Parts: sequence; C-alpha cells; structure tokens
Amino acid sequence: MKGDRHWLARLRGDEKGATIVEFGIIAILFVSTLLGFMDLGHSLYVQSVLQGSVQKSARDATLESGKAEVQQSVLDAAVRERVQHLAANSTVTFSRRYFRDFTKAAQATAEPYQDIDANGRCDNNEPFQDNNRNTVWDRDGGDNGQGGAKDDVVYTVQITFPRLLPIAKLIGMSETVTVEARTVLENQPFGEQGAYGPPTVGNCT
Repeated sequence: MKGDRHWLARLRGDEKGATIVEFGIIAILFVSTLLGFMDLGHSLYVQSVLQGSVQKSARDATLESGKAEVQQSVLDAAVRERVQHLAANSTVTFSRRYFRDFTKAAQATAEPYQDIDANGRCDNNEPFQDNNRNTVWDRDGGDNGQGGAKDDVVYTVQITFPRLLPIAKLIGMSETVTVEARTVLENQPFGEQGAYGPPTVGNCT
C-alpha cells in the first residue's frame, strides 16, 4: 500500500507530456477557427466576383427590347461562365423585375393593400391596389420580366455552392453557401414605353 501511494504521488507530480496534451486541445480550436475564416473569406470573395460579373455583363449587354430573349440569354450565360470558374458545382438562378422608372425600382414600394387581419401580409383575399394590372400583389411594386423600351430592370443573380471546407457539417451549419448580387439595367429607348393604365382592385391569395 505504501508503494502504491508513493507511485500515485509521483504520477501526480509528473508533468511529462502535458505540453503535448495542451497543444492538442488548443490546436483543435486554432485549426477550426482558421478553417472557418478561410471559408468565410472564400464566400466573401465569391460574392465580390459575382457582383462584379453582374455589373460588367450589364454594361456589356445593353438590351434594345424586353423581347430580345437571345440577348438576355447571352447576358445570363456570361455571368454564369464567370462565377462557375470559382464555384464549378454552383447552382445559378436569374430573375428580372421591371419598373417604369429608376425611382420606382430603387424604392421598391409594395402595392397598397387593406390589412384586414393585421398580420402584416397581403393574404386571405384582402383587397389591394393593382397598379401594374398583373392581377397579383407585388411586394416591390414591379413586374416579372425584362419589360420594354425605357423600362428599368432589377436584374438579380443568386448562386448556391458547396462550402470550400467541410468544417460546416461538424458544427451543424449548412454545407452550402448562397450569395446574391443585383444591378439595374436600363432598356434602350427604342420605341414607346408601355403604360399600365388606371389601377384596378385585386384580392390577395
């Protein structure tokens, strides 16, 4: 028994290998933090490249008409090609919302509606003022598509891609990142700009 106590006393006072254990604990936290910053930096870089690609393609592709579907496809293809050099496995989606002038596009004001149930949403058959006469309530006051001559178009590109490093799965985060960029395209003034006519009344679904 006396020998056992002597051995335990020596074991408690022995600090050999403590540095290795401490380094192992700290290294896990350090490496995890480093990988996290690398992943964040990559996502921010992709966001920056996407925004630059959208703006450059918008400058390069001035559309003469909202019906110039071929030119719209060329614009989309140019953006897709640029971003997929960085994120080859990305999913790229495009959307266009047009407005009659730049101010309306910048303000993105919802069409007026009567919030009968006071839930902050236009739903449950509540009446709304259909300013663009497309029979649906528009949160931004715009309409889907490229529009026509002289219209301003909010062009939005969204990409979803796998994270650079697999660390996200270890801490319960999503394995993919989604970033978005947008710009305003101004259609060429070739032809007369369309007009909606007087607003009508619709009902929210």
